[in-house]
Amino acid sequence: MSRKLLSFPALLALAAAPLLAQQADPPSRVARINLLTGSVSFRPGGVEEWTAASLNYPLTTGDHLWADADSRVEIHAGSTAIRMAPRTAMSVLNLDDRTIQLSLTDGSLHIRLRELADDESFEVDTPNVAITLLRAGEYRIDADGDAGATSVTVRSGSAQVTGGGTGFAVRPRQTGRATGLDQIQQDIGPALPQGEFDYWCEDRDRAEEQDTVSAQYVPRDMVGYEDLDRYGVWSEVPEYGPVWRPRTIDVGWAPYRNGHWAWVEPWGWTWIDDAPWGFAPFHYGRWAMAGGVWVWVPGRMVVGVRPVYAPALVVFVGTSRAGVAAWFPLGPREVYRPSYHVSDRYIRQVNITHVTNVTVVNNVYVNQRVNGATTVVTRDTFVGARHIGRGGMVAMDQREIGQGRVIGTAAPIAPERVSILAHAGPAGVRPPARVVERTVVVQRTPPPPPVSFEARRSALQANQGRPLDAAQLDRVRSAAPQQRQNIRMAPAAQGMPDRPTIVPRQERGPMGRPATQQDAPAQQQNQQPAQGGFRRFGNPQDRPAQPAPAQQPQVQQQQQPEGGRRFGRPQQETQPQPAPAQQPQVQQQQQPEGGRRFGRPQQETPAQPAPAPQPRVVDRPAPQDRPRPVDRPAPQDRPRPVDRPRPEDRPAPAAAPAPAPPPRGEGRSERQPDKRSERKERPSEEKKDK
Repeated sequence: MSRKLLSFPALLALAAAPLLAQQADPPSRVARINLLTGSVSFRPGGVEEWTAASLNYPLTTGDHLWADADSRVEIHAGSTAIRMAPRTAMSVLNLDDRTIQLSLTDGSLHIRLRELADDESFEVDTPNVAITLLRAGEYRIDADGDAGATSVTVRSGSAQVTGGGTGFAVRPRQTGRATGLDQIQQDIGPALPQGEFDYWCEDRDRAEEQDTVSAQYVPRDMVGYEDLDRYGVWSEVPEYGPVWRPRTIDVGWAPYRNGHWAWVEPWGWTWIDDAPWGFAPFHYGRWAMAGGVWVWVPGRMVVGVRPVYAPALVVFVGTSRAGVAAWFPLGPREVYRPSYHVSDRYIRQVNITHVTNVTVVNNVYVNQRVNGATTVVTRDTFVGARHIGRGGMVAMDQREIGQGRVIGTAAPIAPERVSILAHAGPAGVRPPARVVERTVVVQRTPPPPPVSFEARRSALQANQGRPLDAAQLDRVRSAAPQQRQNIRMAPAAQGMPDRPTIVPRQERGPMGRPATQQDAPAQQQNQQPAQGGFRRFGNPQDRPAQPAPAQQPQVQQQQQPEGGRRFGRPQQETQPQPAPAQQPQVQQQQQPEGGRRFGRPQQETPAQPAPAPQPRVVDRPAPQDRPRPVDRPAPQDRPRPVDRPRPEDRPAPAAAPAPAPPPRGEGRSERQPDKRSERKERPSEEKKDK
């Protein structure tokens, strides 16, 4: 018995080993800075200095951004666009495969959430409330830390606001305002009118929606795909399949040459390209020389698999010279083996678009022997985050590079403090201290802040260019001074769950609550579409969708006397037909409020309306085609009723003088029988006409 007890923990450890390994893997996605206007400052996690933000920098957990006056920032995390208005302070509390959690201490954010899976969450935390975005849609969040107020405008989608022990929902075309810290006062009304910042965001969204060519070759989850249409062209190469190349490049250009290196945890050495399109082609796919020009090979698209971000898909090569770093891009079908600690599953996923068998060892690299493919710089240029171009390179004989020994996918060089800042220029504008030090209310507990660079410096020097693994990081964290995190948990809201829960659309009942058996008749009645648009919330009597069921049987009842497709069965067909016809219409109405996946109604709608055409009136005999109603004489076409009001034209009164000889007194007594005779003669005439 004791042997079994001793072996049971061992079995648990063996079973948990793959899970722990996967948990130690870095996130598969980042948030890219893809647009900067004005003065924008950046502070990476682990340091206190502010520096100028760099285009194409990959944001991750612990990073901070400040957009000064007359400045704007656009960030992309997958297909989601996050835009910062002037005088806005934002930081990333958590960014992994399933969670995006942002801190907004002051200013305004515009969020275009195009997709949100059932197991993903998107949260924005302000000084007084936590906002959870429940659906894909368009949102604007304004935080005024000095006044202790937050407003949430939902153009489409749905949001939940929690703080001060209370919570409320903000629906499409509404603006919710929360004021106060410990006690929240809420106010919900129509959506606020758009301003200059909103119009700018709309223009950016409209331009992005037009870039659809690249979506045929790469998934929209690939960060940076939206710039490929604007700056390059696609073509087909028989050896590699679809390839992309930039329209304009400098003479002597090569991949991973115009830009600089930075140290970004937890990946280590990361390439930051200078080109406005320079993100996706340098963090996904491979590069190859085809027809004398460089082309980017994205690889095959794998349905249902998010592309895995890589810091730089290059190979470093050793040379005879000391104090230099040399690298060239990986080619198609060459395995990328990260220098940071990952699991076998991660290696398969990061190579899945190009390599299926990751156990293959690369002995020959196609780009190592391509003339001009290798870039060589000094160690100071590499570590100092200096710009690399034609002027910053070190000349080296191609034969020496071709015969050099490959040393891995990262340079064996330890980072310095300037490597963390990722910018060798002057310091950036610091935001006001009160804005940076504000505490935000959170609904989900974020991970601890990154360990300071000073606490990691000695360990990184010993690792020689490799990031610290989980065990090393835990030891450093335990020995370092504890860092304060400016967050406080939101108290449990009365009448609301501790965590926002999403009820599947097909299981929702009236007013957004879960469907029950009592709701079944109501759902059947409300399945007809409204003529003036869908109104989900509000008084059920005001919904325009309810009169539709009353009209449905009228069309069928008119058809029954004329003969349906099956004689004698109109009543059997009347009851079952409305149910399948109404079911897809409810889903079509709910999607404008923000489905879980933005833009997917087009994918769901074609499959849903299949049962809907069954009761279509178009397939049934049209009222004007029925012979009986058309052939019946209209009232205005009958001649006798029209001639009826003209008694002077009738012949009977003209023959009246015949009975004149008998004198019967006054004319009044003689006119009475004439009227009676007219009444008797009219029916006879009508009978004859009939």
